[in-house]
Amino acid sequence: MSQPAILIALTPAEKSDFLPPPVQKQLDALGVRQIPVELPLPEGRVWADVLAETKPDALVCAWAAPTLPENLPVGSDGGLRYVGYLAGSVRKLIPRPLIERGLLVTNWGGSISRTISECGLLLILSAMRRASHWSVAMHREGAWKNGLQTVTQSLYEKRVGLHGFGHIAQQMVPLLRPFGVAISAYSPSVPDGVLAAHDVKRSTTLENLFAENDVIVELAPYHAKNHHIVTEVLLRSIPPGGAFINIGRGAVVDEAALIRVAIDRRDDLEIGLDVYETEPLPVDSALRGLPNVALLPHIAGPTKDRRRDTASLVVENLGRLARGEQIPDIINLDIYDRAT
Repeated sequence: MSQPAILIALTPAEKSDFLPPPVQKQLDALGVRQIPVELPLPEGRVWADVLAETKPDALVCAWAAPTLPENLPVGSDGGLRYVGYLAGSVRKLIPRPLIERGLLVTNWGGSISRTISECGLLLILSAMRRASHWSVAMHREGAWKNGLQTVTQSLYEKRVGLHGFGHIAQQMVPLLRPFGVAISAYSPSVPDGVLAAHDVKRSTTLENLFAENDVIVELAPYHAKNHHIVTEVLLRSIPPGGAFINIGRGAVVDEAALIRVAIDRRDDLEIGLDVYETEPLPVDSALRGLPNVALLPHIAGPTKDRRRDTASLVVENLGRLARGEQIPDIINLDIYDRAT
């Protein structure tokens, strides 16, 4: 099989982050024909014309890439065969008919799981020690410890419940182990063998998961059945001194209920959030300013220095494409339709 032509369409900043010298060296070693295109395109240059002129077998791109034309030729007979998207949701880049016609697409997939789990651990520890509150109060109010406000918790020997047990949750397990925690998970679709391989106990109901753990980490995927599956009743059932952390999807949680619980339980429940129902989080959101709520602006994903991980994944897939091998973890129509 002839070596495929790879169109690499990135801004200078994206290229610097995703394709640093070590990753570029991996790409060069494939021996594929690389066609670099700097984004944004200069005035008068049309994206559809670039694709028609270069006729790439594969496209590597990220956030700055324009939407692909719906009538773009797809397939092994002179069309685009594979898109290695270096970021998350492909909805703005890939029209659904292209996937229907057989275009292979991957995004950053599991390559970002460890950085998200790392951020989850950060939020857990920040919540248990009320670090978000004290950092702001000491900077802006000259605060110092006083009375009940200094009541904090340790993660050591706590019970941790994971709602969902996909790649991110599985990456969290070894990060939590040094704290001597007991870990359980509620994820009905995950086989017993997967949980057993990570020495994680299955929680048989969502109600048990919330009521029987000191720390809840929300990692369930979002789809229609999971909309607001985390209710006010569940949130109120978390034991006193506990914490609720969401690094999954905002709409899985009834945010209005979360706000009510956060206000009512400001002295015995800590909350750490990276995702929200509405993003960006509205300036007037009632979540802002609550002393028991730590907030991050949806930054749990790949840090600037680890964006290279997703590019390494795409380079591996380009090698598979060149060798005529199957590319794993493609975005099929079901995944596409559920993407946010």
